[in-house]
Amino acid sequence: LTFSELRARHGLRLFARERSCCYEALLLDEERGRLFAGAQNHLLSLALDDISQRGRKIYWPAPVEWREECNWAGKDITAECMNFVKILHPYNRTHLYACGTGAFHPVCAFVEASQHPEEPFFRLDPRHTEDGKGKSPYDPRHAAASVLVGEELYSGVATDLMGRDFTIFRSLGRRPSIRTEQHDSRWLNEPKFVAVFWVPESEDPDDDKIYFFFRETAVERQQRLGKASFARIGQICRNDVGGQRSLVNKLTTFLKARLVCAVPGPDGTDTHFDELRDVFLLQTRDKRNPLVYAVFSISSSVFQGSAICVYTMADIRRAFLGPFAHKEGPNYQWVSYQGRVPYPRPGMCPSKAFGTFGSTKDFPDEVIQFARHHPLMYNPVLPHGQRPLFL
Repeated sequence: LTFSELRARHGLRLFARERSCCYEALLLDEERGRLFAGAQNHLLSLALDDISQRGRKIYWPAPVEWREECNWAGKDITAECMNFVKILHPYNRTHLYACGTGAFHPVCAFVEASQHPEEPFFRLDPRHTEDGKGKSPYDPRHAAASVLVGEELYSGVATDLMGRDFTIFRSLGRRPSIRTEQHDSRWLNEPKFVAVFWVPESEDPDDDKIYFFFRETAVERQQRLGKASFARIGQICRNDVGGQRSLVNKLTTFLKARLVCAVPGPDGTDTHFDELRDVFLLQTRDKRNPLVYAVFSISSSVFQGSAICVYTMADIRRAFLGPFAHKEGPNYQWVSYQGRVPYPRPGMCPSKAFGTFGSTKDFPDEVIQFARHHPLMYNPVLPHGQRPLFL
């Protein structure tokens, strides 16, 4: 259905506001009966039963001095030197957590969002903000993805002004911030982050993992074939605190695998949908095993289209327990690693199951070094049924 047909058949309600754009951060809060939205210089609170009705708003611009500094740096003061809200999460029963670009000065704040019938309010104190580096991108053109788990924010974002230092970052909470290794294309190679989710692994909370969905330039692609973008799923352990002597304040449990969504061709050549666009987690009776629905697209000189593939957590975990991808040197091909894998296996979370390894700082040096050089899995994650659910 086209948008016009959908609107005509189902009586859709629309929200529009003059001199505002870029509604990138959306938060559906059924408990409060509100749709919260982050836009250019604004936060909005809209009623779920009719978003076209005038809702509450917060004007949250970047300070004048930040805008001027942004303009002096050669940025467009009307198109780039604004506060584009990129991150919006429920923090507790009374507050939201929001982050924006802040005219190339990333900034975050707590937003009061009480829906008490006697005194509903929606407000932010601009005098009480905090640094948004590692949470929101600097550049409004860059995407960011994050999830708030407990009091900790897990983000996939560019952490520098030039948009070259892409990282997976944990911030907030009581523990020190931690991130992926810098400037190593084996870890992250020009990624575009799409979604982040927390999925418990077992009854032991020490096994909990955070999964990142993104697309990036594939390092395993043969150079003679040119650049290609692959869809990825990455994992880290919630209780990762970095290494003791190597990867200090860096993630030691990061692994990634290719996410395949492809249609088999009659000649044996698959058509791959590699441009990951969105991801939705469908919860099941077992909170450890949600279904992952992912939307992909493909755009080439011969074919354009979209597809939806479904993945099970069993298949995802199987890929991360499979062989590691390995490249001996610059002139070698990527192969399945055939050597000895150190114990505990890289990517496993420190927990009671390992006895003496109560923290990632207790991992042997050989485990940390192997993890540093082998973040990529050799086997991809294949969709349920080996093909797309919809085309």
